[in-house]
Amino acid sequence: MYRFLLRPRWLAFHALCLAAMVAMVNLGLWQLRRLDERTAFNERVTANGEAPPAPIDELLALPTLDAEYRRTVVAGVYDERTFSVVNVSQQGSTGVSPIAALQLDDGTLLIVNRGFVATGIDVPAPPSGQVQIAGRLRRSQTPRTGQPADDGSESLTEIRRVDLGALAQQFDQPLAPMYLELLESDPAEPDPIEPVAFPTLDSGPHLSYALQWLVFTVCVGVGWVLAVRKSVGERRDPATRPRRGPPPLLTGDEVVLAATANQPDDTVS
Repeated sequence: MYRFLLRPRWLAFHALCLAAMVAMVNLGLWQLRRLDERTAFNERVTANGEAPPAPIDELLALPTLDAEYRRTVVAGVYDERTFSVVNVSQQGSTGVSPIAALQLDDGTLLIVNRGFVATGIDVPAPPSGQVQIAGRLRRSQTPRTGQPADDGSESLTEIRRVDLGALAQQFDQPLAPMYLELLESDPAEPDPIEPVAFPTLDSGPHLSYALQWLVFTVCVGVGWVLAVRKSVGERRDPATRPRRGPPPLLTGDEVVLAATANQPDDTVS
C-alpha cells in the first residue's frame, strides 16, 4: 500500500518537505538567539546607564562593552574642526548631529556628539573657551556589510556615522578610544541642539518571527501528511482514481446489445 512512497517523485517530495522544515526550524532558532542577544543588550545598557558617573580615565580602562553608556564629566576646549553626521532621525524628525572634538588637559582629543539639530535649522558653533560637559560614552560606529564608509584620508565635513577610525585621520593628536554623547554643558549649548535620545529598549520582533517560522514548519508537515493520505485513499478505492488509457473491450453479446440500442425505433403506433 505504501510502496509508492519510495518512488523517485515521492522521494524528491519527501526531501523537499524535510529540507523546508529543517530550514524553517533553524530560522526560528536564529530568531530566538537574536532575542537572547537583544535581552542581554537591554540589561547591559540599563545597568550601565543607571551606574553613577565615574572619571573618564577609569571608564576607558574598562572593556568597551562595560564602559559604553556609562556617564562621565570632562573639561576642555573645543577644537576648531567640526563635522556633521547626516541623515539622522530622532523622535520622528530628520536632521544632523553636530560633532566636535574636545581637547582634554593631557592633550587627548575626545570626540563629542553634541546632540541633534532638526533639518532646516542652522547648526550653531560649539561654546568657546573652557567648557565642562557631562555625557555618556559610546563606542565607535562602523559600517555594516554593504554600507559605504567615510574616507578619513580626505578632508571631511559631513560624515555618515561617528567612525573614530576615519575621524582620527583628521587630527594630529590622538583620539580617545570612545566618544561622548553630550547630556549637559557649562556653558550651555544653544537651544536648537537637543540631547541625543537614549536608545529604545524593547524585545523587538524576534519572538513573533520565531513563532511565524514554527507555524510555517507545522504547515509544511501537515501538507505532507495530507498529500500522503490523499494518495493512499486513491489507491484503496480504485473508483476514485481517474480512468487512464482506452475503454475496456466489450464481449460479443455486449456488442449486439449496444448496436440494438443505437438503432432507430420503426414501430408504428
